[in-house]
Amino acid sequence: MISKTLLFFVIVNFVSVSYGERSNKFFRNDYNYMESYQSFYKLHTIPQTWTDAKRVCALEGATLWHPDNDNEANDLIAFWKKSKPKIEWIFVGLSDLLVEGVFETVAGKPISQVYNNWEPGQPDNYRGVQDCTRMKNSGGMDDIECTAKYPFICKKTLSSLEWNNQCKIPNLDYTYNKFNNNCYKVHTTPVTWTEAYAVCQIEQSSLAVVKSRLEADFLASLTEATPKPRVKGKYQRGIYHLGFHNRLNEGWQTVTGASMNLDSDAWFERYQPERNDPEECGSMLYTGLLINIDCETRSFFICEHQLDGKVSPLSVSLSDSEQILQPYVGGGGVE
Repeated sequence: MISKTLLFFVIVNFVSVSYGERSNKFFRNDYNYMESYQSFYKLHTIPQTWTDAKRVCALEGATLWHPDNDNEANDLIAFWKKSKPKIEWIFVGLSDLLVEGVFETVAGKPISQVYNNWEPGQPDNYRGVQDCTRMKNSGGMDDIECTAKYPFICKKTLSSLEWNNQCKIPNLDYTYNKFNNNCYKVHTTPVTWTEAYAVCQIEQSSLAVVKSRLEADFLASLTEATPKPRVKGKYQRGIYHLGFHNRLNEGWQTVTGASMNLDSDAWFERYQPERNDPEECGSMLYTGLLINIDCETRSFFICEHQLDGKVSPLSVSLSDSEQILQPYVGGGGVE
């Protein structure tokens, strides 16, 4: 078993960061680059509330889009109509949530400094509950309830792009493990197992799968080295969701569909769970030993990014990854 001292040394090595991918003009393979605005864009077609749309963009390392000017509005509308002509309205990153009647962008810029082509008679704050903004495929804007659901566009500027050289992704929060050539991120917002699965997928990763005691020790040391913020609400301390389950009642398997080797000394703390055990989701104690828990238990979790770029979807009925979790508080994104 590798010593925790050595593992800790590996973990605290500085992340290798560069701006090299700026020259290649690459952010994520699901984003489109527009040279005119030196920015990347992605149209999300699954409707979300305004707040969840903002969270999804932040999890992808981007920002909920709003037009900066008429030209950007026109070009993005053309992109939108060409790719999804049946979508009539989308959410944009403008709201008066902070001060009623004072609309601003998600970055706090006054609406007077950006595109603000309101539909006739708008904004009207109908019934006093319309604090967010949607835009029509004709370019007109309208204030609407933030709890309504619409598609949306995420934006990432080229100038804000930083690159994790070791992990070959734009997410600097992932830590490289030289022992298996994969990268990991510890999330310290407690969520259910299904919600954790969704977050990892949005980050183009998957819930971490432990394949050896060496890897379990690495993850245990990684969790130890990760700062833990004060978290409100009820959640399971000292436990981290991982990528294995028995939700199909076909025996324990990983999110990649591989059968679990229950004979490994890295597996289960107290016992090997039975086939019909109601606790059908897999997690890890802070010690590195695996346990099974109720899938609705809220806890921290660990995502794994494989450097071959392959993320295998879970062969079990889950809501789409973009049906984003309510309790998860994503970052603010970057303009």
